[in-house]
Amino acid sequence: MITSKRHINPFDEQPGSSNLAKPKWLLMFFGGVGLIALLLGKLEIAGAGMVLAIIFGTSFLNILFKKPVIGFYTAIGLNFVLLGSLRYIKTELPIGFCIDGIMILTFLALIFKNFRERVDWSPAYKTVTVLAIIWLAYFIFQIVNPEAVMIEPWIAGRGIGFYFLFFVILTFMLINTNKRLDTFLYVWGVFSILGTLKGIMQLVFGPDYAEQAWLDSGASITHVLFGKLRIFSFYSDAGQFGGNQGYAGVVFIIYAMAKKGWKKVFFLTVGILGIYGMLISGTRGSIAVPFAGFMTFFVLKKNVKVLSLGVFFVILMFVFFKYTMIGNGNAQIRRMRTGFDSNNPSLLVRKENQRKLKVYLASRPFGGGIGHAGDKAQRFLPHAFLSNVATDSWYVMIWAEQGVVGLTLHLFILFFVTGMASFKVMFRVRDPITKIKMSALIAGMLGIMAASYGNGVLGQHPTSLLIYATMALISNPKIFERSEEELEREEATMLPTS
Repeated sequence: MITSKRHINPFDEQPGSSNLAKPKWLLMFFGGVGLIALLLGKLEIAGAGMVLAIIFGTSFLNILFKKPVIGFYTAIGLNFVLLGSLRYIKTELPIGFCIDGIMILTFLALIFKNFRERVDWSPAYKTVTVLAIIWLAYFIFQIVNPEAVMIEPWIAGRGIGFYFLFFVILTFMLINTNKRLDTFLYVWGVFSILGTLKGIMQLVFGPDYAEQAWLDSGASITHVLFGKLRIFSFYSDAGQFGGNQGYAGVVFIIYAMAKKGWKKVFFLTVGILGIYGMLISGTRGSIAVPFAGFMTFFVLKKNVKVLSLGVFFVILMFVFFKYTMIGNGNAQIRRMRTGFDSNNPSLLVRKENQRKLKVYLASRPFGGGIGHAGDKAQRFLPHAFLSNVATDSWYVMIWAEQGVVGLTLHLFILFFVTGMASFKVMFRVRDPITKIKMSALIAGMLGIMAASYGNGVLGQHPTSLLIYATMALISNPKIFERSEEELEREEATMLPTS
């Protein structure tokens, strides 16, 4: 098939061998070889590292600009390991901006995909995108919040506003076939498996040198309780590890129902290991993820028998944790069980903190400012009131930083998206496989929403990007209802592959 030149990605126009025949490319080639030789000779090991970084970076950019979807998958993978890597990498470089960089590069790759044409952004023209724009506008408004005394905390908390909009758009533009949807889950699943395996290593062998240094620097206060280590794997903390593994457990166990053969085995393995990772994390709030998640799935099935069995199972688990002492010799089960105790000292402290915040925020409808609340704010404002009141819950953090106005808007967006998606799955989607896939994502998201009442899970890495991607995917289920033959034909005619 002859393709008009105006449709060609400039990165696909000519092979590198033909470019080397031109004098300017020959000069650049030999200049590059000379630079590499100089770096290796002068900087030795450091020079070799720089050379490898240049080679890898150049190769990655070439692949990314040919297939922008690689940027999406890279962001998901980086999303898992970025914060945990800071235990091993001691640097003054703003490594937290890596996600920002990947997103920007992916947007640029989308623009270069049809270099001589305007990019068709219509797939991203959805209600959730409008809601994300409204949320970003309110987030930017927070710069002039009279209670916010510094811009640095706002910059540090930029992901709450910018990542939501940018990642929703990227998801609409790039994850537009069942094949790509599955690949997204495979990337997520691989990192989830690695997360649980790393957690098992911590449980059996203890933390390594970098993790022990992190614990010794103050993290042991919350991660070593009664002599028992709360497992955190390579995640930022045990709360994020437990919540995210519970999230994977719900999504992948349900998603496995739409698969056969080795794919079904893979999804079930991820799901079971996810639930196990949640249990060994010692995070009480994460138990809400499977409870709320699977309950949501039973409702979405619209089957009285399945719903009845599901309710019975949930009640059985509740009774197990609330009213029995079975398995109390296991530290993880014992820790989870305290989450069902209404007189638990930790819960009482949280309620007292919320009472203090209620008084403080009564006259501050827009909150105290982005990044100005909780432990994270102490590096900017160590003596401020909000910096010394633990927020714990994700919603309490939103309330403290963005006030009742921000909390109301945030909750509206979450429940509107999940509510509309649930309606579509129950009454609009006809394909049973698509129903299962969308139900898995909705159930997982509602599980995280429930767990975020007790922990700051929803807006932190790696859960945040997974949630934002999910919000886009469940808002557009019809695109995944097409037959595999239609999708294969579409993939074959895409110029170039995005």
